[in-house]
Amino acid sequence: MDDLTLASDELRRNLDELETINTWLGGYQVVLNALARLRSGFPAGRPLRLADLGSGGGDTLRHIARWARHRRLPVELVGIDANAFMLRYAADKARSFPEISFRQLDIFSPEFRQQPFDIVTCSLFCHHFPTDDLVSLLGQLREQAQVGVVINDLHRHPLAYYSIKWLTRLFRGSYLVQHDAPLSVARAFTRRDWVEILARTGIENYELRWQWAFRWQVIF
Repeated sequence: MDDLTLASDELRRNLDELETINTWLGGYQVVLNALARLRSGFPAGRPLRLADLGSGGGDTLRHIARWARHRRLPVELVGIDANAFMLRYAADKARSFPEISFRQLDIFSPEFRQQPFDIVTCSLFCHHFPTDDLVSLLGQLREQAQVGVVINDLHRHPLAYYSIKWLTRLFRGSYLVQHDAPLSVARAFTRRDWVEILARTGIENYELRWQWAFRWQVIF
């Protein structure tokens, strides 16, 4: 999934399967719960501007859009990804959501850094970065997000690793899912990891919660 040249039916199947897995395991609730916690700080008189980094298939944004519609909250949702194929796939899936748009951007570029948002979300995204790069990114996002940053990522734990490994095999997931899902858990975080990363970033006011299934919710 880190290969930006991937553009195939296999990748499309992978994205579909990841959405199914996240639905089964309650992965979207980590972000929706965080938005509910931050709602008192939403801007008045204009739409909430939210960016989802590494937006992939756009499934998290579609869940956010439904959540906002149900509450009659005006939103402008932007998916940011480096993979052009994923952006086309996501835009096609979001055709009934005019409040969602997508952009191909380097999140470390000056163009992206100059864009202010109310909220920035990162779902299953942070574990793709070396620690030094992640520290730099979180410091940048703290300055860009006027209301808050929401991180939804995996808990590195043996039970999580072997559970997802056998679950993807049992349900005959694609090669990409069978390979990437356990690898993502292996590259993910413990509570101690997050405490150390946030300390290095200089972020002192944050909320760090474990949520089912084997997810960390970080809000700052």
